[in-house]
Amino acid sequence: MTPYQADWSESEVVRVLERVRNTVLPPAPRDSGWAYGCDAAFLERLRYHWLNHYDWRAALQKLNRFPQFTANLGDCEIHFVHVRGESEGRRPLLLTHGWPGSHYEFWDLVERLAFPSRNGGRAEDAFDLVIPSLPGFGFSGKPDGPLGQRATAQLWNRLMTEELGYSHYLAQGGDFGAVVTSWLGVDHAESVKAIHLNMMALRSSAPAQNEAEQRWMETAQIAQMRYSGYAAVQMSKPQSLVWATADNPLGQAAWIAERFHDWSDLRTRDFEQVHPLDELLTTVMIYVMSGSFVSAAWYYAGIVQDGFCTMPPGVRCETPTAFANFPGDALMPAPPRSRFELLYRLTRWTDFPEGGHFAAREQPHGFLEDIRAWARDCWPLSPR
Repeated sequence: MTPYQADWSESEVVRVLERVRNTVLPPAPRDSGWAYGCDAAFLERLRYHWLNHYDWRAALQKLNRFPQFTANLGDCEIHFVHVRGESEGRRPLLLTHGWPGSHYEFWDLVERLAFPSRNGGRAEDAFDLVIPSLPGFGFSGKPDGPLGQRATAQLWNRLMTEELGYSHYLAQGGDFGAVVTSWLGVDHAESVKAIHLNMMALRSSAPAQNEAEQRWMETAQIAQMRYSGYAAVQMSKPQSLVWATADNPLGQAAWIAERFHDWSDLRTRDFEQVHPLDELLTTVMIYVMSGSFVSAAWYYAGIVQDGFCTMPPGVRCETPTAFANFPGDALMPAPPRSRFELLYRLTRWTDFPEGGHFAAREQPHGFLEDIRAWARDCWPLSPR
């Protein structure tokens, strides 16, 4: 393992900002808002903030707040945050992000998860935290081609057990993090004590078992038709997207921002209240400055290699599984419990009043409390 710090030179940032400043935006349909892609008025506002108000040095300092490392795992160098909390190694928690997120989406929870007694909580709720960047994302290395989520789970288990020396651990994930975490539960149950998901990742070819499942299937199909055009491109022809957005940071920002807008719960708050521009731009900069928009786009092809996570009849994840249902997830609406139990050994289910696809960002307090309550049930710690 090698200590790591993010580092963006001023010349690199200046070049990116020049590209942002000089990009000529094409026309958009009048009064279309977000209907056909990223809203034109928002993109202009994002560009203005990027050029005039975004403090990239402060963002870089924030990104280097916690201990980080890289480890060479086979053919791929993996970046990860490793915070030894006040649990003192007794309860490690692996957190896995998705697309178009990054390890940064957990940033505001790190202190409270690792050191609860410093933040008004109980020491026995603490974790050791491991937060990796997916292969090809952010500060991790770039595979030579698409790498699947099942293979990523194998890398994660090796990181936790061989590199970091944890014999057992807990794992949480949403989006692609839910896919990786589900494969951890399926393939590495000897090490993973329990998993926590805020998206159902595994699939079954079995027909609907009841009316609730039938309604969910219809709703999910509509959601996929409405919001998954991007995924069809990234699963089948990711390199075409790469060519179209090459050396175009503003275009990459538009592609990323659209996902955050469409998949978040905006029923009671505006987009920029849920995802402040500075936070959104730091996520974008992680992709732009590392050149990982390219290799992250390949990651979708990996889910095709893994057979779209479809389980054989009668086979499910037998690792104890908790599910956090955030009802504003427009992309992946939560299934009925009966469908979830067809694929997972469900031991905990929490319904939240609001929140969408990016749970840790959108509802950090509820997310935090659910993680703590889940861990108390499946791996309680006694006070020291």
